[in-house]
Amino acid sequence: MGVSLTEINSILHKYPCEQRYSLAIMQDLQREFNYIPKEGMEALSDYLGCPLSSLYAMATFYKALSLKPKGKHIIKLCDGTACHIRGANHLAGAVERILGIKEGETTEDGLFSLELVNCLGSCALAPVMVVDGTYYGKVTMEKLPEILNSYREEG
Repeated sequence: MGVSLTEINSILHKYPCEQRYSLAIMQDLQREFNYIPKEGMEALSDYLGCPLSSLYAMATFYKALSLKPKGKHIIKLCDGTACHIRGANHLAGAVERILGIKEGETTEDGLFSLELVNCLGSCALAPVMVVDGTYYGKVTMEKLPEILNSYREEG
């Protein structure tokens, strides 16, 4: 899946040419490509007439933005207090072993990315994992492979 300059430009031109829209534009680029491609950052810099370094500073400040490609399926594993107490760290280790990646990485086939987050706001369901916006509560070591395999089979 390549990056289309046509798609980038259509996103840019949804907004007035003002720097105050840079974060919103980066969020739209992230939503479209699942990360912010270098070509998108360069086009945004040209469009807004602002230094590329300023945009990179903003993009690296926000954890929700990524400058490298993410997997088709993004796994967010909560490591907040309630989840941590109920074994989230063991689940994180299991996900890393099953997928062969560490937190912040993407599988070689581009299917999965793993992110540890501070809280998903579902403490009563701890430990909690979210895959592509679908919440899984009270996740156990036994349930984990089944959850991950359902996304593998989906492709």
